[in-house]
Amino acid sequence: MTASTTRSNVGRHVFGAAALALGFITLIGRDYKDWHQLRYIAYGAAQIFGGAAIKFRRSAKTGALVLTAVYVLFALLCVPGIIAKPLVYISWGDFFEELSLVTGPAIVYAGLSSALSYETRDRGGRILLGICAASFGLEQAFYLSYTASLVPKWIPPSQMFWAVTTTVFFALAAIALLANRMALLATRLLTMMLVTFGLLVWVPRLFSNPHSRGNWSETAETFAIAGTAWILADLLGEYHY
Repeated sequence: MTASTTRSNVGRHVFGAAALALGFITLIGRDYKDWHQLRYIAYGAAQIFGGAAIKFRRSAKTGALVLTAVYVLFALLCVPGIIAKPLVYISWGDFFEELSLVTGPAIVYAGLSSALSYETRDRGGRILLGICAASFGLEQAFYLSYTASLVPKWIPPSQMFWAVTTTVFFALAAIALLANRMALLATRLLTMMLVTFGLLVWVPRLFSNPHSRGNWSETAETFAIAGTAWILADLLGEYHY
């Protein structure tokens, strides 16, 4: 491999903007009369702070650390659901979605702290995102009818075609990342697919029903996961394979 002369931080900025959005979404619409709900203030504030901080060079390391901690906590909160119903994949899917959000800021933090070599960050990022991509594919396969229903009807040839195709694409991306074969290309294509999901699936739903909290959170989370893939693509793009 040969060193690249350019370095992109687009993925970091995309992730930061999505984390900011997730923070505001977490805060809005909560009933704070119950003191138990105050934890959401902390969750939202942490995402807002981390999302803003990670976008600036001087504070990016701190922001990345905060976001890593927040999404590790969110991932751990999925564990009781997995234990309660281990044969229901939705809880597993939620866990790996949160784990994918851990991956992005963790890569940023490791790079800025110089605590890990490029090879270690490369391997760790590929393995984590590869496992998450495999989970995304499995979740779509288990809930294929629902996945198909999300595809806009105007896109030819059919909703089920794209549900199956994107499930296969997730599987191929997972294999490429875990086997380290054409990993940079796979990560870039995965990023493109996730951004396309956001633009063609969730943004239209957001405009059609802006009062749905789920539409806002799904839109922001999709772009956050795309930001994670983009961060890894930026890392892999620092070197030519």
